[in-house]
Amino acid sequence: MQSRFLSLSPRLRPLWLFLAVVFSAVPMARAQNIATTAPHALVMDAATQTVLFEKAADEAVPPASLVKLMTAELVFRDLKKGSITLDTPFYISEHAWKTGSSGGSMFARVNTNVRVEDLLRGLIVQSGNDAAVALAEGLGGSEQNFAAMMNARAVELGMTKSHFTDAWGGADPAQVTTARDMAILAEHLIKTYPDYYHYFGEKEFTWSKIRQLNRNPILFMDVNGDGLKVGNEKDGDFNLVGSAVYSGQRLIVIVLGAKTAKERAEEARRLFNWGFHGFDARTLFDANQTVGTAKVYGGTQDEVALTSATPVRVLIPRASPDKLSGKITYVGPLIAPVAAGQTVARLKIYSGASLALDLPLMTAEAVEQGPLTQRAKDAAMELGVQLFHKGLGMAMHSLEKRASGKTASTKTEPAPAATASEP
Repeated sequence: MQSRFLSLSPRLRPLWLFLAVVFSAVPMARAQNIATTAPHALVMDAATQTVLFEKAADEAVPPASLVKLMTAELVFRDLKKGSITLDTPFYISEHAWKTGSSGGSMFARVNTNVRVEDLLRGLIVQSGNDAAVALAEGLGGSEQNFAAMMNARAVELGMTKSHFTDAWGGADPAQVTTARDMAILAEHLIKTYPDYYHYFGEKEFTWSKIRQLNRNPILFMDVNGDGLKVGNEKDGDFNLVGSAVYSGQRLIVIVLGAKTAKERAEEARRLFNWGFHGFDARTLFDANQTVGTAKVYGGTQDEVALTSATPVRVLIPRASPDKLSGKITYVGPLIAPVAAGQTVARLKIYSGASLALDLPLMTAEAVEQGPLTQRAKDAAMELGVQLFHKGLGMAMHSLEKRASGKTASTKTEPAPAATASEP
């Protein structure tokens, strides 16, 4: 079934193509027989970005030291670009030293220079606030400027409900994140920076002759955990962003707001075990296979095939009767000329009302601009469709208005007076 909103004006409206036939027989990946005591949680399959379980995943919470994941992302980005190296020295200012003295610290000495690689280990393994500030000042000039860089980067990554005010995770009402945003960041770190991800899996680091263990409990569990970060507020709210690999499958687990460190660790373990043993993977479309089509206006052809650069895979709960639903969304019709390989649409797969998979789709081929006669024909057709929809809308509005008027008059008409029977 297809529903289209077409317009000749520049303000093109969304066009929705529903793929009910494609997905009607596919069971959906959603939580089955699992619950968590954590107020906020999410389980994601990293390869497909399928959300297997979520609980209050879009509610804003204090991130605490999870902020350091975004600090690490900006450092990794500059390392990958080549603007800095692991051997680049950054200065330990008095501000960095004092910030470390008031919380987690790598115990870097004030007014000294420390290599970026050592600061990264201090940031990730030891959760050092001093390391976070030194990295922020080294990249942004000041922690305030670096926070602005963090927020700009969060927007680029699609972390729409996160806001950062410092580089280390101070208690600030304006500093918030969500379980879903943390999953987005974790998946990005794992996929984009394979050369640096190993720092998250290091179990200890010694600096200034002080040996500190990584606080991430999944590194010491039987779930094959290999990284990311934990954090907590002074008065509670224990958070965890973790990832683990089992039988070739990588999961990302988010636990936010647990009451104790023990609850945080146990809930993460339960969610990992459930995710690894409760699903089977199924490929819906191979890479570069046609997933659907998009309408084209003014071109040498009326539509163009849409494909995914990667296989479209979903995880299916074992012995589940539930179904997946899917649709392609794009702004259209596309205006010719259309280049091949252009990202123009998104494939959205839902489990119930929850979005389980959201992947970009690109054009499989180029569509050149058609001759003037073809463009005139398309314009006439678009205008006809537009006038039809407008006329249909006016007719429906008139009928609704007439029906509501009748209802109102019926309700306001007084009941006839009772007549007494004569003797």
